[in-house]
Amino acid sequence: MAGRVSIRLLNSLVRGNVIFRNKKCLRKGVVLISRCHARSLSSSSISATQPDLSSHLAGKTYADLYELSVRDPETFWGSIAKERLAWTKLFDQVTDCDLSSGEINWFLGGQLNVSVNCLDVHVAKDPDRVALIWEKDEPGTEERITYRELLEMTCRLANTLKSYGVQKGERVAIYMPVSPMAVAAMMACARIGAVHNVVFAGFSSEALACRIQDAQCKFVITCNHGVRGGRIFDLKSMVDRAVKSCPSVRHVFVAKRTNNSVPMGKLDISLDEVMVGQSPVCAPEPMDSEEMLFMLYTSGSTGKPKGIVHTQAGYLLYASLTHQYVFDYTPGDVFGCVADIGWITGHSYVVYGPLCNGATSVLFESTPVYPNPGRYWETVQRLRINQFYGAPTAIRLLLKDEENWVKKYDRSSLKTLASVGEPINHEAWEWFHNVVGDGRTDGMIYTMCSLSSETGGVCIAPLPAEPGAEILPAMAMRPFFGIQPALLGEKGQIIMGNDVSGALCISQPWPGMARTIFGDHQRFVDAYFKPYHGQYFTGDGAYRTEDGYYQITGRMDDVINISGHRLGTAEIEDALNEHSDVPETAVIGIPHEIKGEVPFAFVVLKESATENQRAVVEDLRHLVATKIAKYAVPDHFLVVKRLPKTRSGKIMRRILRKVATQDTSNLGDVSTLDDPSVVSEITEAHKRYRSHAAKK
Repeated sequence: MAGRVSIRLLNSLVRGNVIFRNKKCLRKGVVLISRCHARSLSSSSISATQPDLSSHLAGKTYADLYELSVRDPETFWGSIAKERLAWTKLFDQVTDCDLSSGEINWFLGGQLNVSVNCLDVHVAKDPDRVALIWEKDEPGTEERITYRELLEMTCRLANTLKSYGVQKGERVAIYMPVSPMAVAAMMACARIGAVHNVVFAGFSSEALACRIQDAQCKFVITCNHGVRGGRIFDLKSMVDRAVKSCPSVRHVFVAKRTNNSVPMGKLDISLDEVMVGQSPVCAPEPMDSEEMLFMLYTSGSTGKPKGIVHTQAGYLLYASLTHQYVFDYTPGDVFGCVADIGWITGHSYVVYGPLCNGATSVLFESTPVYPNPGRYWETVQRLRINQFYGAPTAIRLLLKDEENWVKKYDRSSLKTLASVGEPINHEAWEWFHNVVGDGRTDGMIYTMCSLSSETGGVCIAPLPAEPGAEILPAMAMRPFFGIQPALLGEKGQIIMGNDVSGALCISQPWPGMARTIFGDHQRFVDAYFKPYHGQYFTGDGAYRTEDGYYQITGRMDDVINISGHRLGTAEIEDALNEHSDVPETAVIGIPHEIKGEVPFAFVVLKESATENQRAVVEDLRHLVATKIAKYAVPDHFLVVKRLPKTRSGKIMRRILRKVATQDTSNLGDVSTLDDPSVVSEITEAHKRYRSHAAKK
């Protein structure tokens, strides 16, 4: 049956029955924004009407489209989904959602296959179009993979997985660096109906094991090594250590990134060898719209990472639509998102969004400073990248170097510069605009986007917008179609008007949002829908300007943003508290000029260990690196006798944050502390710590 479905799909594609309507894309708008003055998108370069989202919505302005998307989401999303995606069975109900219970359903009754929409659709039309440009670690060694080649790789890998017993609905962990094989692994899972669980290849073996165990993965796909920044990393040994505590794992598929051999055990299968003997054709599995597509773990306010679940049709539609309209993608562009596939940005804007749109997507394996600080811009010149999408952390890192590292390379191909992952500061934004973008006014768009693992795609960004609409520095600005932001106060009241701040919520569901936390729907409800009844809580605070634009102000929970990677402080504390000499810790995030935020650990030691502080701190560094990842290791460890607690035993992290940031002039109400004198103790300890650090 699946094979017949595929043939019918391809025949319909060849006949042109399943089409992209979005041929008239947003033209390149002009943006020139200085610290004092904001200029607007050129009204002469953008049509008064927006591109056709569907035949039903053709000819409408941005204002009309946005208003319809929040007033009548069934008509808006239903008409787009019918024409943008290739269905094996068309849905009979657009949406059935209840935010109060966290029940989210879109395109009910419909069936499709995500890999068909990302690969077969384009192979039927233009098989030799380049799908991926693999920008390998060494400059100038890039590889190009066409849609036909990627489809064949996907099918061979899908058939391999099936031959070793991978079945529909089973979870497959993918622990791989950015590479075509990693993309094929994601697509192969989607093709046979397996659920992929991509784990960032920088995570430790214990962090990997935790995610395998929670997802109950039976299979792991990895590489023998990873290559990054001129260094080789032994990924296979990390997997070996992880699976020792994961009895659910039946097989480990090992691809070759280097020619160096690695020990192979009884669970291990050489992926490159077995794929050669598999057929390059694999019938796609028809999937219900709300069946699981992938899981992605993200940190929360507790120590246990959350397995965020995304489903098929709604996620793909939203990733596709936001990729096109937020970044001004037009057919033929080379789209360069330099995120790792282990994060939601990589899922949505390296893999699913670009491939669904038939784009050429860049896979960036290296670092922004290898072999020198000009790496990004040399890559832009060589690959003729049109959209460059990176993290504020990298931008802040690079602006410390001489501008010549940027200006020696031709960046005239760029038409969109975008940042994501955390709020971008004005200095970094201005450097991005004036140095990388040359302050261009001939069509450059500068955009700051907000998204998370839970939202599935960008929710607030400068584009799309009306002709002549302004774009302000370092600001997310406008809600995307279907996104209805609301600011709420401490008592749960909706804050009306402009020039106000509050908790950023979204008042109605959208197709790309997460559906649940794997194995714990109540935690999903408690985290996202319970804090503000009837609203989806993003976890961020926001400011709405006098003109009604949105500025993300940062996290409101115990989650810190390290170089764009969200990490729960409780997760770090759990690792630290495993040390036998450490009865208690508290971790907070403090600002960092490059990374955005870094962890600061307050550590209480047992009396017997106070004479050996330095050795204990080194042990703690190793513990966090081993159990989570090196980037999670706190930049600061302050040993204190006790922590500030309320009479009920709650640690007052607000006070610790003020001490760590040297903002002790206004500590607020400390009357609820069990012993207020602890504040002066910690303050004095921090002064000694700073004095000692300054002498080094």
